[in-house]
Amino acid sequence: MGLVADDLGPALAREQFLLDGTAGKGVRSLILSSWERSRSLGLSPDGCELPYTQDLDLDGRLVLAAGPVMDRLQARFAGTKMNVSLADGRGAVLQRRFGDPSLVMRLDPIQSVPGFVFAEKYGGTNGIGLALAERRLINVYGAEHFAERSQSNACSAIPIRDPLSGRIEGVLCFGYPRADADVELDVVISRAAEAIERRLLEQSSARERALLQAYLDVSRSVPADEKRPGGLVTSGLDWRDRLVLEEKATELISSAQRAAVEVPLPSGRRVTLMSRPVISSSGVEGVVVEAVLPAEHQRLAVTAESAMPPGLVTQEALTDAVPLPGRRPGPAPVPGTPASPGRPADALVMVGEPGVGRFAVAARRRLELLSEASTRIGTTLDVTRTAEELAEMAVPRLADYVTIDLPEAVLRGDEPTDPAKDLHRTVVHGIRDDCPFYPVGERVHLQPTTPQLRCLAGGRTVLEPDLRTALGWISQNRVNAQRILAHNVHSLITVPLLARGNVLGIASFYRSRDPSPFGDDDRSLAQELAARAAICIDNARRYTREHSMVLALQRSLLPQGFPEQNAVEIAHRYMPAESGVGGDWFDVIPLSGTRVALVVGDVVGHGLHAAATMGRLRTAARNFAELDLPPDEVLTHLDNLVGRLDREECGDDPFSGITGIIGATCLYVIYDPTSQLCTMARAGHCPPALVRPDGTVVFPDLPAGPPLGLGGLPFETAEFALPEGSQLVLYTDGLVEDRDRDFDAAMEELRRALARPNRPPEETCQAVVAAVVPEHPSDDIALLVARTHALDPHRIATWDLPADPALVSSVRAAVTQRLAEWGLEEIGFSIELLLSELVTNAIRYGTGPIQVRLLYDRTLTCEVADGSSTAPHLRHAAITDEGGRGLFLVAQLCQAWGTRYTAGGKVIWAECPLEMSAGGPGAVEIDFDDIPAI
Repeated sequence: MGLVADDLGPALAREQFLLDGTAGKGVRSLILSSWERSRSLGLSPDGCELPYTQDLDLDGRLVLAAGPVMDRLQARFAGTKMNVSLADGRGAVLQRRFGDPSLVMRLDPIQSVPGFVFAEKYGGTNGIGLALAERRLINVYGAEHFAERSQSNACSAIPIRDPLSGRIEGVLCFGYPRADADVELDVVISRAAEAIERRLLEQSSARERALLQAYLDVSRSVPADEKRPGGLVTSGLDWRDRLVLEEKATELISSAQRAAVEVPLPSGRRVTLMSRPVISSSGVEGVVVEAVLPAEHQRLAVTAESAMPPGLVTQEALTDAVPLPGRRPGPAPVPGTPASPGRPADALVMVGEPGVGRFAVAARRRLELLSEASTRIGTTLDVTRTAEELAEMAVPRLADYVTIDLPEAVLRGDEPTDPAKDLHRTVVHGIRDDCPFYPVGERVHLQPTTPQLRCLAGGRTVLEPDLRTALGWISQNRVNAQRILAHNVHSLITVPLLARGNVLGIASFYRSRDPSPFGDDDRSLAQELAARAAICIDNARRYTREHSMVLALQRSLLPQGFPEQNAVEIAHRYMPAESGVGGDWFDVIPLSGTRVALVVGDVVGHGLHAAATMGRLRTAARNFAELDLPPDEVLTHLDNLVGRLDREECGDDPFSGITGIIGATCLYVIYDPTSQLCTMARAGHCPPALVRPDGTVVFPDLPAGPPLGLGGLPFETAEFALPEGSQLVLYTDGLVEDRDRDFDAAMEELRRALARPNRPPEETCQAVVAAVVPEHPSDDIALLVARTHALDPHRIATWDLPADPALVSSVRAAVTQRLAEWGLEEIGFSIELLLSELVTNAIRYGTGPIQVRLLYDRTLTCEVADGSSTAPHLRHAAITDEGGRGLFLVAQLCQAWGTRYTAGGKVIWAECPLEMSAGGPGAVEIDFDDIPAI
């Protein structure tokens, strides 16, 4: 039988694991852990030989308890390919049952004959072995098995525990074809295991039943005229009174002494409990507890002796009211009581061995629940998820339904000011999907008499044993009460979620299946669970507040919008990590000459420090970009800045424990639409992806460079020609680096997601996010996609000039003509004046060659290049100065100007608006007498 479609992922992962010990994210963690243990034991997939043993306890208590359950399972699966096996605590199979008996003839002996030991150390990953290792219900499907022989099968297995000791007695396992897997099997196998555990408990209780029989045999020998009619049920005591008596009877049995104690009851009556040894016919020694019920006007007083615990009095000097077997009953006087000398007890309360009984079992299960809650509540720092974990722990072991209501402020991460006025239904969880309560998300309005409001107001747990008499609750739920009661919901415990003195909300526990109401033990358990959950919720709330603050800071430091420019078309995404906010950033910076700079960076680490450092580096990068430096020089300045920040934060003490921020990375790209050239450099950052117009994707071989802050090493630039319509894709490492997948596989996923021709940047972002972003990112992700455009050559005008002042007039004429062709006659005079000044300065103070260039884009850019590296300086000229006013004139005529250094000299540039508005640039009053002649 071959692998089904669902097995292909685990099968490939298993092959990869067997090759190099690694597996992809498609493998469940418990399976991968089992594979690793199997490999460490030296097991081979084709050589997992199982030992066979004849040392099987086929008549033991486990087989006796499981027999009827195995019979029912065999009948349930009749005619199917189901294989039901029972193994002992070693993993040795004790019994096998088959839905189709003919399977015995077709299966290998290892799968059909009892005696083989399936412990993980022998068979590797398998149902029985993994259930013993994980100590819980597990499923193993097809290729998840370690042994080759089991690849076409699936199995479900669950441990069977002794209800008294908690020790694993054995394992119940279902084996079936992989194609027959069904979640309903988990329910069936769980109920079957519970039935076997109940029968194990019944075996333990058989000793107590023997004691009870001995008591009954003796009590039958009491003459009829000495017996008093009635008992606990007919005594007029309600269920609250009976619960109190049963709890006190447990204490008496545990003391294993003759004693009597007077018990005050909630109803106001007082009952005397008497405990005495009793021996069964088989020699089992136990304790019997009986009740003496005085009339309502009487009070049965018992004097405590110093040797006994408070409330207990020894009966060593008293004659047995109900003697040990074989002895005649005698009178049972109790000092200080109005009971008649020959009066026997009115009712049996409990019989059992010290330390054994259903109360002991219940107490152990409560301890197990609390122990498990300490590991399963608070696994995340998410407020809602932590509340859900509390509900999941309580259902069904404590309650059948749980609702949790939290204030909106807590969900946001703030401290609640008045929880009762801002409660929202956060969790509804129960044994049925159609929980009879208001759904999640609704606002909860509490009436004054409801148990929940009393719980909030008093900061204490409220127990409502019978909801039918809780008028406040019924009035609060009058719309839904009929539906709730129709689900047999009859008892409620509502607990405040208290942490560090703050009430964070309330948890309500409801019971429906168990007809007995909640008791004091249940209330104590609910309080303990809620207290543990409240601390975790408060931790999650504080984390949510800090996370929100850091995320708000991070987003405020990222670009809120991009400046208008025509060089590239931009789309971007920023996705914070699930567990914290990091220092990823991106930016788009317009440069002179219609160029644009694209920046992506990453500060290693998470939290407020990383976000603040990111803001400092982004601001610094923009400032360095304003200097029109090439990419390698910008990274050099950033590298020096990070080094200084490290030294400032660590100070002079190398052992201060303050960690630096070394590890920041950056990628800096400049694209020029006039030449369609892209120049880039990187400092330890991921290389960009270049997507050509035909959909071809390349990752350019760009020198990596060291991360920022290390210092001492140069950065290198690379230049690429990009056809118009190409896309530059810049990203941070969180996009492709994830602990659950291979880096090369992630890069291939990115390549496939980008390989589409002529796609808008926004669609590219969507495709990358859908295909490459991890399901649960552990690091921030910044993604920047830029589709390139080219400046129309007809909007570029260039003139090369010799260093001759006489040619300035000819340049002015040529510029005027070109502006007329572009329809910019309105600004012609200002441009002529501006260029005249720039060209004259280049001729007078610079060196050749001299070049004039006009760029017609969103603005008109005038550039004058010469071979000198000396930069002009804007200053105020004195009244007596003959010159020095030229740059002042240029600054008044344009909206921005500056100097850009090149390999052959410098470029003086000035950007002018296409329309000269009144009062704007170009509209200043100019004294032409102060302007030198050209």
